[in-house]
Amino acid sequence: MNEITGVAFPVSKRYTNRFFDDGRTVFIKPATLFKKLRRGMKLVLYQSHEDTGYVGEARIKRIIIMDDPLAFFDTFGDAVFLTKEEVTAYVEDRERLQGQRAKRRGAKKKAWIALELEDIRRYETIRKPDRFVPAGGKYLRE
Repeated sequence: MNEITGVAFPVSKRYTNRFFDDGRTVFIKPATLFKKLRRGMKLVLYQSHEDTGYVGEARIKRIIIMDDPLAFFDTFGDAVFLTKEEVTAYVEDRERLQGQRAKRRGAKKKAWIALELEDIRRYETIRKPDRFVPAGGKYLRE
């Protein structure tokens, strides 16, 4: 089997420019596909919803996992590509959609991952992936 070299995660088109134009360097999301990630690996941004495809890449400088996604703002401040308000709205939406049975059981909160990035670069043209990139992302292999 080929070695894992990084990960691709989908990002809505309305957010991708935050990496390239606004200088945001921290990607956060609910923790998926993180166990095999290491510093120095590649993150490829898959633009979703409109003009879909790979739009750029970066190298992973640091990986942090926390239960509270708002804590990333204490660590990284405005470098996080989402705003506090956007993260709060996402978390509240997920909690609202959570099933009543899971609420009664006291379901564990899902951990979040932050990837601090460096060497961020936009591709000149959008690159279409060979396979679909699911919401949880996908590992990239050599």
